[in-house]
Amino acid sequence: MNRQKHKRVIISGGGTGGHIFPAISIADALRRIEPQTEILFVGAEGRMEMEKVPAAGYKIIGLPVAGINRSKPLKNIQVFFKLMRSLRMARKVLRDFKPDVVVGVGGYASGPVLRQAGKMGIPTLIQEQNSYAGVTNKLLARKASVICVAYDGMEKYFPAEKIIKTGNPVRQNYDNLKEIRDEALKFFNLRKDYPVILVLGGSLGAGSINKCLTENIKTLADCDCQWLWQTGKFYYQEVLKAVKSIYSDNISVHDFINRMEYAYAAADIIVTRAGACTISELCLVGKPVILVPSPNVAEDHQTLNAMALVEKDAALMIPDNMVCKLLLTEAVKLISNREKMDLLSENIRKLADRDADIRIAREVLKLAGA
Repeated sequence: MNRQKHKRVIISGGGTGGHIFPAISIADALRRIEPQTEILFVGAEGRMEMEKVPAAGYKIIGLPVAGINRSKPLKNIQVFFKLMRSLRMARKVLRDFKPDVVVGVGGYASGPVLRQAGKMGIPTLIQEQNSYAGVTNKLLARKASVICVAYDGMEKYFPAEKIIKTGNPVRQNYDNLKEIRDEALKFFNLRKDYPVILVLGGSLGAGSINKCLTENIKTLADCDCQWLWQTGKFYYQEVLKAVKSIYSDNISVHDFINRMEYAYAAADIIVTRAGACTISELCLVGKPVILVPSPNVAEDHQTLNAMALVEKDAALMIPDNMVCKLLLTEAVKLISNREKMDLLSENIRKLADRDADIRIAREVLKLAGA
């Protein structure tokens, strides 16, 4: 009797949490459906996927690929040579691992791997998180077998016949946040008798949000609430120094929060950027949100993401250039308005899209011939 061969899947991409965590979610879903699936990640050397993917229990290979340097054009000579080397390495990885299908989630590393997979006749699936398609994914779409998207209207970027609307995969469903709230408060050394404002600037940090709060650190310490603050690795030391200077016990500072379920459980309101995967996650969390879209993204797509919620009375939005003027006032005003908080929570929950990871995993296995 012939035994069925285990399916082999490469998942490529990364650079930020917005690419990495959906990729890990897809891998976890593949394992839930077909536990024997062999999965290999391919990322970019020196980027956060090289740490986060092994921590999630998966093997990863790094490529030397890097992005275009717009401020120092001469450095792009080096970028070109790194790309050539990455293409050679990607081809070797594909030959050695022999995947049945390759998944690209966006980010530098997905380009060389999916390009070479297309040349070698290996089926490829692109997962596009945003309402505005990234340059890499647009270039790869021509040879892709399937393109999984989270928004309507993506036909303007991709061939319509390849598009499947699946939603964005997130880290988990967050159904037990009420049950673990006490445990979460204890984990972050926060008190039960004061509300908590969770501030997230993404995995790398948000300069405007960090600057605003650091410049108003005394106000944070004096207000009748607690602050759970993820600064991102680039801003952590500066923020930590500012917090220590006022000896406050109502500000909990972290460069990166690994236990996001605890952070969401502890929070009464959330201040964050408006990346597509972040918003997908927040809809499941169902807490009141103040969105501060990053201005440093293509076609200002984070503002489009945020407005989709604002128009449904499911979130508040502050433009990045108004953060220093409005953020503290709006956050404190919201946390003292229970009626508004309840309305935002109710409306954002209506937008939740569950099981995107399973839907994408099933498409991956279909392409793999399962």
